[in-house]
Amino acid sequence: MSEKYAYGKKTLKQEQPDKEKTSLLFWLLMGFTALFLCWAPFQKALFNGNTADFERPIYSSLVWGFIVLVVASIYLFYNWRLRDHRDILSLVIWLLPLSYLISKVSEASHYFATNMLYIQMIYAIFFILGIYLCRGQIGNKVLTYSLMGSGYLIVWFGVLNWVGFKQFAAKMIQWFVELPGDGLQYQDAVMSAENQLRLTSTFQYANSYAAFLIALLLGAVYLILSSKKPQAILVNAFMLVPIIISFFLTISRGGLVVLPVVILLVLPFMKLTKQIFYFIYLGIAFVISLLILDKVTVIGEQAFKQDLSSASVGLWTFIGASAICAAIIWVLHRYVFHAVQKVLDAKIKIKFANILLPAAALIIGSLGMLLLFGNTGATNLLPDYMKNRIENINFNQHSVLERGTFYKDAVKLIADYPVVGAGGGAWAALYEKYQNNPYVSRQAHNFFMQYLVETGTVGIIILIGFLIYIFSLYIRHQLKAQESSPDRHVFYIIAVSLLVHSIIDFDLSYVFLGIVVFLSLGAMVSHVTISPNLRFIKDEKAPYINKIYPSVLLILSVIMFFISAQNLSANSLFRTATAAASSNKAINEIFTPLDKALSIRNNHPDYTLFKTSLLLQAFQQTKDEKYYTELMGLLNQLKTNEPHNRYRIEQETQAYLIKDQLAQAQELTNAEIANFPWDISLYERSIDLDMSLAEKARLQKDDALKTKYWNHAFAVHDKVLSKMKELESLPKEQVQGRAFNVTKNMSLRLGQMEYIRGNYDSAISYFKMYVSDQFDDTTNKEIARWYLTALQKQNKNDQALFDKLVAKDPKEREEISRLANAAF
Repeated sequence: MSEKYAYGKKTLKQEQPDKEKTSLLFWLLMGFTALFLCWAPFQKALFNGNTADFERPIYSSLVWGFIVLVVASIYLFYNWRLRDHRDILSLVIWLLPLSYLISKVSEASHYFATNMLYIQMIYAIFFILGIYLCRGQIGNKVLTYSLMGSGYLIVWFGVLNWVGFKQFAAKMIQWFVELPGDGLQYQDAVMSAENQLRLTSTFQYANSYAAFLIALLLGAVYLILSSKKPQAILVNAFMLVPIIISFFLTISRGGLVVLPVVILLVLPFMKLTKQIFYFIYLGIAFVISLLILDKVTVIGEQAFKQDLSSASVGLWTFIGASAICAAIIWVLHRYVFHAVQKVLDAKIKIKFANILLPAAALIIGSLGMLLLFGNTGATNLLPDYMKNRIENINFNQHSVLERGTFYKDAVKLIADYPVVGAGGGAWAALYEKYQNNPYVSRQAHNFFMQYLVETGTVGIIILIGFLIYIFSLYIRHQLKAQESSPDRHVFYIIAVSLLVHSIIDFDLSYVFLGIVVFLSLGAMVSHVTISPNLRFIKDEKAPYINKIYPSVLLILSVIMFFISAQNLSANSLFRTATAAASSNKAINEIFTPLDKALSIRNNHPDYTLFKTSLLLQAFQQTKDEKYYTELMGLLNQLKTNEPHNRYRIEQETQAYLIKDQLAQAQELTNAEIANFPWDISLYERSIDLDMSLAEKARLQKDDALKTKYWNHAFAVHDKVLSKMKELESLPKEQVQGRAFNVTKNMSLRLGQMEYIRGNYDSAISYFKMYVSDQFDDTTNKEIARWYLTALQKQNKNDQALFDKLVAKDPKEREEISRLANAAF
């Protein structure tokens, strides 16, 4: 392989790992990375939920990330040379944030897009850290131990929560994690979904935790095979059982499908002996895990019901099984592995021997899938609820069908923003406009599809090109170097595991997992010294070029540090304001910190909408026009940056209604039906406003206008029926999502219109849809009143309903009589 400078004349010196031992900057950067990997997962894994509730730990990460970039810039000032592909990649990585910056020209949400731009920057920072910190063996080892150690902490945190030591687990982290409520437990580390307990650990989402566990499991087995120190082998072997049991306890069907795929992608880079023992060690760990799985499952169910009598037994079961697994694997590795390796290395000289076992594994894996998913009884070894999950893995189930719908809807969205996308967070901002049915999912459940929606064809080409560049470099190096740097393969395993699983889920919406991926991608190629031909760079210009990039990074990091610090400060002020509101403080005491937050981030939707909700209440209580003027000013300003924010639309509608501006409220509602076609509340409000406006027109003797509103109401009703018909075409296995049907209030208003028009039979049919004798509900009482009156007009009655209504409220007898005699 070439070891020339990119400038074509000077010979590149060998890497000097000894410099790492004495470099203060190196250890500062490495120390930060290690601490960050231990801190971040406990902040809900830095989930990007696109609301103020989730942004604080992300902004904290940005502040520290840009401080680190300042240090890294200084480090690169002395160490960066444009000489090989690694240095080129440290430049290319910034094309990813650039694609998000470009996509802001057509952003669907300014807030979402800006946050995603910041997040892409922190990915770039960790990618650069991976490339440069991992060049020497010391950095490589420290980063490997930091990544895996962080993962092992997450696993044991989940185990402690599962067996019942929730308070103990919470106390371990409460000094650096803000815990909700009484602070006695981490929220949803174990959660109930669909009447099943699922382990989520720090992620609060089982499927993404399963993806992370796949990376840890396969990485741990590889480290056993590549480690020479007994303690390293024992530690990694000890972790296999808790990882596998945690994986089963996530009950992730997607994880079960992805695991064999990732194994096949990992194996070809290992020699045959390692491949064989890879399966042996996995097999041992799986067998031991299955032997105790039923027991720890029952203990977890008891703990969830606050029965902690078996908590200690559960924990010791984990520890004991893990110790047995570690001992067996250590003995095999110590006394069998090397003997087998010598025999196979001596006898098998086939060029492509490395792919023989993966090919065999594909066949064996297919047989295993047949055992699991066929009618063979193999699943009887598993707990019942886990058995049911596995037996339900097929392409005609809700989760698979719904994901297919997400992807089809994403294609419709992309068609409107094909070139540069609709900006960061585009799916969350726009999915309701393009959705096929009324599901609720602010995530597209596919990283690459979501990336395409956000950055368009330009962005996805950059991303795919970037990944191809990295993986081709890595594979090229591995094919030539064989296993000369075996322990870097763990970074490949981690990156591939998360990227493959992210094709079917929203794993990379967790900024922590995104950071792990980009850190691993950088570390993967940190030892690749292949040099491209950059002869167009003259030798005399090289020193200047080598200083430009670190200088630009330094300037960028300083600017972004202050921006991030201000964003974090604004969030603190917002939290102060919400705390003041919760304590029923005076409105001025709430406005003081809130106005400061808005002065820093005047386009933040959550900050703005919190203030507008307070202004709305203040106006309703005082009728002071200054509150209303400020309210409308803020809403109009927010509309520019957040045109698709549903809460903004709701507040603007309420602002019109309290001023009795019904026409404006109706115009807004009707316009937004196109953007939220499956939001039944908009149809309901439209019909309600039609009724109010028609009644106004009737009192004003404007028959044409009255008829116009009536006709519009029934047109809206017809549209609802049409869309209900569309839902009938959904596969029976796919749940439609939110309710979408003619609501109680809609049937009341439509029935009232028909009654006023003298169409009593039609009116009765509408009222009858929701007629009920549960009169604590005022709408039920009103429907019964109009229904009984309409029957009376037809010389019919429902004596039982009438008696119940009058018994509940004697005044209703007079109300019915008055309504029957009213002239419309």
